[in-house]
Amino acid sequence: MTKVDPLPRTASRRRGWRAVVTGAAAVTLAGAATMVGLPSASAATVDTSASYVFVNRHSGKAMDLYDWSTAENAPVNQWTRNDLAVQQWQFVDAGGGYYKVRSRHSGKVLELPNATDGTQLVQTTDRGSTTQQFRLQDSDGGFVRFVNRHSNKVIDVWERSTADGGRLAGYTNLDGTNQQWQLVRLGGGTPTTTPPAYPQPGTVSGDIGVHDPTVVKRPDGTYLVAHTGDDITLKTSTDRVTFRNAGTVFPNGASWTTTYTGGARNLWAPDLSYRNGRYYLYYSASTFGSNRSAIFLATSTTGASGSWTNEGLVVESRTSDNFNAIDPNLMVDDQGRWWLSFGSFWSGVKSIQIDPSTGRRLGTSMQSLANYSPGIEAPVMVKRGAWYYLYVSFDRCCQGASSTYRVMVGRSASPTGPFVDRAGKDMLSGGATQVLASHDSIHGPGHQALLADTDGDVLFYHYYADNGVSLLGINRIGYDAAAWPYVY
Repeated sequence: MTKVDPLPRTASRRRGWRAVVTGAAAVTLAGAATMVGLPSASAATVDTSASYVFVNRHSGKAMDLYDWSTAENAPVNQWTRNDLAVQQWQFVDAGGGYYKVRSRHSGKVLELPNATDGTQLVQTTDRGSTTQQFRLQDSDGGFVRFVNRHSNKVIDVWERSTADGGRLAGYTNLDGTNQQWQLVRLGGGTPTTTPPAYPQPGTVSGDIGVHDPTVVKRPDGTYLVAHTGDDITLKTSTDRVTFRNAGTVFPNGASWTTTYTGGARNLWAPDLSYRNGRYYLYYSASTFGSNRSAIFLATSTTGASGSWTNEGLVVESRTSDNFNAIDPNLMVDDQGRWWLSFGSFWSGVKSIQIDPSTGRRLGTSMQSLANYSPGIEAPVMVKRGAWYYLYVSFDRCCQGASSTYRVMVGRSASPTGPFVDRAGKDMLSGGATQVLASHDSIHGPGHQALLADTDGDVLFYHYYADNGVSLLGINRIGYDAAAWPYVY
């Protein structure tokens, strides 16, 4: 399946503020639309077999079914784009250039129940009513407006909100940017459980030799990547395409880790996040093939080389333990609880709770999340919509072009599991749904990181080229009608 990226959200050259068209002017505009009729939307030629996400030009948010509702008259609002089924819509031909717009999640259609400005956009059972039919009218820049057949009102982000949950309503057609939508085509046909052919990595350049990458988007819009290397290597990018080296986290070494590294400076599998004005970096110290390992924490207010403070040991494993304390990943759940998942081989992926005030371990409990033989590691947990998704890497890393790494995923309604794959198999019993595997000259893609960026979710990973060199891979992530992720 193919998808079109949203166009840059430049300001409309037209008069988008509803305050500038009032009184007689608004009446004249509405009357003109009624008498002259609405021009066809050349930029909005649609495929009735495809699914679309509708992205608002003003807010950058997507049209979304509030709280995953399937109820009659449930509100339709805007939400950060995630491409889940609650943001997927299909056009159904209603004749005369009009369409019904049907949710892939609920099967219901969009409706503006009356002609009053401010009427909430809702979903309802298809009755064939003209209040449920819309025509697409061009705006500049490839955007369109949804014009209701019954009222001639357009779908409007009320009061120009940019907030998640901002209401969508019918309003007089002013061609404001908050009334303009980008149609992002996700693909055609019936959803399938067969993974699509894997795409090539997106274009990247510069210093792209990485292993076990993690990434965060900084407040200034640039990207900071950390990855396995002596003293942990840093890279930066302004555009997610061109990367340059930015030194190391610990240019003077990390003497507190050498007990676990056998004296080496090579530190593994970092995990970056930015919370409350501070960068958090969890990272691993170990030697190959051993579970005498430890996860440490460092923090910084800038993320720059040499600016990091050692916050100490978080969790360790000994040769007598049945787990391996490497490959950390921090996730904050909907209740504000901090969880650190980790694990490589041995008895699989584990999770412990973290004290938000210190960044270190809270209590002594440890949960098991996933296991797989011959090998599992590199957990990454994220919340999207109703689900917590647990990404892991299966099989063998670190063998150059002979590596068999592959990216897998399961999901759960709880951050502590149980996580299951598309077929319902528990990840503790080896279940997982494949997201990305070796293809063409891409060998052993894995040790993934997931970034929620302005254009949707993005998967960072390493892979091996034919010559055995480890390189940075980046692909976008979409979600099918059953809310399972895929790369494109």
